Amino acid sequence: MSLNKAVLEIRNRQRIKPSSNEYPAAVWRSTDHFNGETADTLTIIFKTSGCWWGKAGGCTMCGFVYDSAKIPPKPEELEKQLENAMQKGERLERFMVKIFTSGSFLDEKEIPVETRANILGKLATDERVFKVIVESRPEFVTDDILKSCIDALGDTPFEVAIGLETSSDDIRKNSINKGFKFTDYTNAATVARNNGVNMKAYLLLKPLFLSEKEALEDIVKTIDDVAEHAQTISINLCNVQNGTYVEHLWQRGQYRPPWLWSIVEILQRTKQKHPELVITSDPVGAGSKRGPHNCKKCSRDVSDAVHLYSRTQDLSVLEGLNCECKELWKKVLELDGLTYGSPILD
Repeated sequence: MSLNKAVLEIRNRQRIKPSSNEYPAAVWRSTDHFNGETADTLTIIFKTSGCWWGKAGGCTMCGFVYDSAKIPPKPEELEKQLENAMQKGERLERFMVKIFTSGSFLDEKEIPVETRANILGKLATDERVFKVIVESRPEFVTDDILKSCIDALGDTPFEVAIGLETSSDDIRKNSINKGFKFTDYTNAATVARNNGVNMKAYLLLKPLFLSEKEALEDIVKTIDDVAEHAQTISINLCNVQNGTYVEHLWQRGQYRPPWLWSIVEILQRTKQKHPELVITSDPVGAGSKRGPHNCKKCSRDVSDAVHLYSRTQDLSVLEGLNCECKELWKKVLELDGLTYGSPILD
């Protein structure tokens, strides 16, 4: 059975609960790094008809496909989602807006062209919004699409984020089932650069079938490879989401989420080598069995330090972190690749 077929079989067993199409799948306030400062952000996940790749099977770790609408939203409903989402930012004086869907904001089958222009236009007229970031797969990053976004946003800075995950085509295909190649990302980055649009790369630490050491070194190499193509890099630590192939293997004791010590080492090594890059990480679910974790004693402190570093880009906040479990993590790096594919569990 192919990896894509295995993922699709799990997808087909899930059910999307009906909910109002006038409200986004999620919206929340947070903070992020911007031009050397900590800035407020408003993140919106639009409820759309869903990711085309996810419908065909999709990525092994992704549960966001279940955030799609049971009935495709009408254009006016998508615009109503923005209106409702912006209420969450009523008390913010100045903020950046991050736009996600369960797939690609630039895919006109999810967000029609006119609706996309209306959404971006409304953000452009809000004087509090100083930057807009949208996520997309690389096939939708074209000259025509970017120019239409720039026209709608006017002078508001614009950035496109792509879930590259890794620069290794082998890992992206056989561990993640992402459905595109590294050259697709670099081609999209060239199009973005030619249109004056910044690029952000989302990377995935420890997809399936990699040892802890292999996963760590893959991210370090990927940042080297992508440094000339992106201005911002965000490292997502794989967590176990419902209805995914990752969950399928995790339930059978065949997968362990990454150690938080791994992201600390990655940040220290890569930021020192690439000080010009903004390199961030948000360890979702840190400290839980389904999320990245060390031991119970230190997971929260290490996760908090990673968050603080991400907001400030100050590596000194990662200095002095220590715990008894760090020696165990070092042993895992040494031995994990010798267990014939079976992860060393807690």
